[in-house]
Amino acid sequence: MASAPPAGSKPRQLHLNINILHAGFYASAWRMPQTRPRDFLDIDHYVRTARVAERGKFDAVFLADRPALESGFDARPFLSLEPTVVLSTIAAHTTHIGLIATASTSFNEPYNIARRFATVDIASRGRAGLNVVTTSDPSAAANFGQTQQAHADRYQRAQEFTEVVRKLWRSWDDDAWVGDKAGARLIDGSKVHPIEHQGDFFSVRGALNVPRSPQGQPVLVQAGGSGAGRDLAARHAEVVFSVGENIEQSAAYAADLRARAVAYGRRPHELVVLPGLATVIGSTEAEARRREQELAELIPIDFAVQRVSQTFGTDLSGLDLDAPFPDVPIPAQGGTTFAQSTLNFAREGNLTFRQLLYKLGGGIGHRVIVGTPEQIADDIQRWFEAGAADGFNLMPDVLPDGLEAFVDEVVPILQRRGLFRTEYSETTLRGHLGLA
Repeated sequence: MASAPPAGSKPRQLHLNINILHAGFYASAWRMPQTRPRDFLDIDHYVRTARVAERGKFDAVFLADRPALESGFDARPFLSLEPTVVLSTIAAHTTHIGLIATASTSFNEPYNIARRFATVDIASRGRAGLNVVTTSDPSAAANFGQTQQAHADRYQRAQEFTEVVRKLWRSWDDDAWVGDKAGARLIDGSKVHPIEHQGDFFSVRGALNVPRSPQGQPVLVQAGGSGAGRDLAARHAEVVFSVGENIEQSAAYAADLRARAVAYGRRPHELVVLPGLATVIGSTEAEARRREQELAELIPIDFAVQRVSQTFGTDLSGLDLDAPFPDVPIPAQGGTTFAQSTLNFAREGNLTFRQLLYKLGGGIGHRVIVGTPEQIADDIQRWFEAGAADGFNLMPDVLPDGLEAFVDEVVPILQRRGLFRTEYSETTLRGHLGLA
């Protein structure tokens, strides 16, 4: 079960983010009649999607990132626009919804990232969040004159990177600002502190040249399920974007994270766990299944095979698509969480390779639910009340209409059941999430 909030606090409430995956979760989303193939390069698409989510009172928008041209880029939209620039544009066209973007700890310097996200936080009046990830992609490493780092090395760097970012965000006291015109005193310099960090990977003097925002500092998010990833989350993260296959596994994952956090001197309720969830919604179950089938039949099979091959770090193009998916070894140096999740999907459903590709939507191993608004709401409530999730990082099948269906038809059900807010009561992302 999820840990109880402190005595006297508000009842536990569901949290919802929208992961704006270009055209939608399905690799075939861009081929649907209602979509425009170039939307993933159109800033208005991201603004429009964020405003729909804000209408639904979502906690935040979430942007993934990959600092390389993706394989299979000729077959579907890909992660292209730099996420903090997109967030800044969204911030100018919204008022409440949080703004979370991903940055790689493998190919960035902590000072630049701390400054960039603190700037988004100031510009949005306290709505920013940073999702820290390591990057295992050899093609990304080649763009920065590097070779692929070992898994353990990437996470050691990530631990120190995140520690430095947090130090920089805290290098200004809350009351450092003075603004005294008569006394010619703008800032109390005694309340701005160089961090003087010396570590194995970074040497950073500081202080940061951006003061505190209305929420103090951006929310720290982490996405990773390996032992090293869980340890990084337990030490530093406030929100965790996880891969949840079933209620039992997800509840165990959340309990493990919170136990690790306690071991680091933290309180268990300080972690908000949000599994990824893809949705296909229809007014009837038959309609939802028809939409799922249409999307499946439009998936470029060669691309989907390539994506799963990339997940496992081995070429699977020679496998029989209509034979059971074999026990492919889990890669040791990267992608372990999604590879294990994909293998579990195949085993539990006794799926052929083709069936697995359809189940994954031509994408990666997040859970997909197909059904009516009531069925979607029932599933979300069951996971939430079982402590398997504090909410979800939603990935609608097609954007924006899959999100519109969720906002217009699923959210009201969750609100009537008392699970989700009907209005924003806070103005910052920390406020939405119930974080200090």
